[in-house]
Amino acid sequence: MKNRQLRIAGLALLIFGVLFAFNALSSPTKAPAATTAGAVGAEAVAAKGAPANPGGGEFKSFKIYTDANSPDNHYAPSGWMGDWGDLKMNVSFFDNPHSGTTSLQVIYTPKRSQGANWAGIYWQNPPNNWGNRPGGYDITGAKKFTFWARGEKGTEVIYEFRVGGLTGEYPDSDVAGFGPVKLNKEWTKYEIDLADKDLSSIIGGFMWSANLDNNPEGFTIYFDDMRYE
Repeated sequence: MKNRQLRIAGLALLIFGVLFAFNALSSPTKAPAATTAGAVGAEAVAAKGAPANPGGGEFKSFKIYTDANSPDNHYAPSGWMGDWGDLKMNVSFFDNPHSGTTSLQVIYTPKRSQGANWAGIYWQNPPNNWGNRPGGYDITGAKKFTFWARGEKGTEVIYEFRVGGLTGEYPDSDVAGFGPVKLNKEWTKYEIDLADKDLSSIIGGFMWSANLDNNPEGFTIYFDDMRYE
């Protein structure tokens, strides 16, 4: 009798484990919070629409990434999407930064870990915020978002670069972007035009996405000096 009870208990634990694993993998578009956790620098949780330019006047540069662990960095690259299991990130890559001492390296290995055929990363405030809670910054006054990027081979195709666009109970106030674009081997400056955009509440500070069709062998890409101006 005792052995039979132990076998039943063991079977119940096995069934629970299978169901738990299935639920963990059932959403192919967003990685679990435990996987996406991680910020560049000391990213604080901002109140909804916290001013990026306190005091008003002429808009000053609002930085997303300058160097790893810089206190001037804002937002966190926490929103891993699509085949997020195919991505690796190094926020402290020391070889050949555009400026300073580090750049941000992303490696995409198209294994279709979540079956999505694409992958991407959102920079969010607070981390892992998909518009389901207050956050973001009021970036009113910014005219453009600029960043430097390069590809390891110069053949990497990014489907889209974007600012804003998150939906939910606390949606971004606007969206802007461009793509697709083929990266160069050399550091190249890119710009997202924000003229006439409502930037009063931006949770998704920056986003890139790429797909397997354009990058069947994957890629290694780099970002540096990302900022609103």
